[in-house]
Amino acid sequence: MNAVDVDTTMDVILIGTLAAAWLAAGLLADRMHNAGTARQLRRRALLVSALLGAGVAVFVAVPLVAALLPGVSAAPTAALLPAVPALIVVTVTVRRLGWVRRGAGAFATAPRTPIPPGLRAAAAHPLLAAPLQVTGLAALVALPIAGRLVALPGGEATGVAGFAVIGIALAIAGIAVRAGVRHSRLAPLVSAPLGRRAPEKIPAGAR
Repeated sequence: MNAVDVDTTMDVILIGTLAAAWLAAGLLADRMHNAGTARQLRRRALLVSALLGAGVAVFVAVPLVAALLPGVSAAPTAALLPAVPALIVVTVTVRRLGWVRRGAGAFATAPRTPIPPGLRAAAAHPLLAAPLQVTGLAALVALPIAGRLVALPGGEATGVAGFAVIGIALAIAGIAVRAGVRHSRLAPLVSAPLGRRAPEKIPAGAR
């Protein structure tokens, strides 16, 4: 095995690990709202946090490992594709995940405490699972770049890139629509009590 093959194998391992961590976090976050108890929701939120941390650690490891490789590594270029949705995760999703984790922790002292509707709706928020899934999908699409499988002639490469962009856009749209529909289904459970009429005050002299 020559140096180029070693570099390519390492690049594929790095981006494959990146995709695995983010996809696993996205899939688990997608099922958080189905937890039966607050304690189970907290465990799932902690696991998602751990997988998210692993995904960020792989992002940090990519340029470090690439600098140690003797040849030219394609991993840093491939990692740029999932880097954009990962920034959304770091700036938005991490905060919402912390809310869910702390909220579930407040109710998790009793083993069979049911999940409040507001907390369940927060666990199903589109900005929690969707950015994780999009990051994992982008990392998965970046695998051919890491494996140096996209070196095609100019016109053919343009056509393949166009189909890839369309496919990614449709997948992202599907993830966003699904997350939005699910959250809109759970949100009324939270706002329903707010629509009830408050009891009328009885004048002091009417008693």
